[in-house]
Amino acid sequence: MDAHQHEFENPFAMDADCENCPELCGPRERVVHGYGDVGAEFLVVGTSPTAAAERHGIPFTGPGGGERIQAVFGELGFVRSPPDAAEPDVQNVFFTNLTRCRHPDREPTDREIETCEPFLNAEIRMINPQILVPVGERPLRALAVEYTTRRPESFDVEAEHATTIRGRGFEIVPMVAPDDLTDERAAAFVDHMHENVLSRDYRQTKGRQSR
Repeated sequence: MDAHQHEFENPFAMDADCENCPELCGPRERVVHGYGDVGAEFLVVGTSPTAAAERHGIPFTGPGGGERIQAVFGELGFVRSPPDAAEPDVQNVFFTNLTRCRHPDREPTDREIETCEPFLNAEIRMINPQILVPVGERPLRALAVEYTTRRPESFDVEAEHATTIRGRGFEIVPMVAPDDLTDERAAAFVDHMHENVLSRDYRQTKGRQSR
């Protein structure tokens, strides 16, 4: 955790009453911004908050997919609390989503993702991580547009899961969506991180400040 950071939840004080998407203001319970270490070298990006994450106000928390993601990053040493913690104790990782609001009856639209893009861009710019971990197809393609030279439609998260993609200024390590994260796939991701990311000097000097 950064020495100057006091809160993990929405540490950049982003708009908690955002009304940029009128269709979401009524159905949502709350806006769920990013959570974690502002000095993190690993930034994890999902699509949108789940019902449990919305209840807690924290991405990637709650029964099912949230606990699976927390368990994976716990094995990697980035989460120091149990997988079912409502407010995870984290280090060197930041969790966020493409969109900050949940509609109970549908997935976010492309327009809603586009509208939320400045929030994600601001988090990436201020954190300046080394590794981006898109969780699911839509986050992978969204990050591909910004940070690789490949066409977004050329990516398949099933094939790219637990691999490293060289990006522009970042490395990208994709993960399948939480609902598809079987024990075998979780183990493959953890193994790849240990053997191909954490075992070497993954740090890139471009744009980094020493901590």
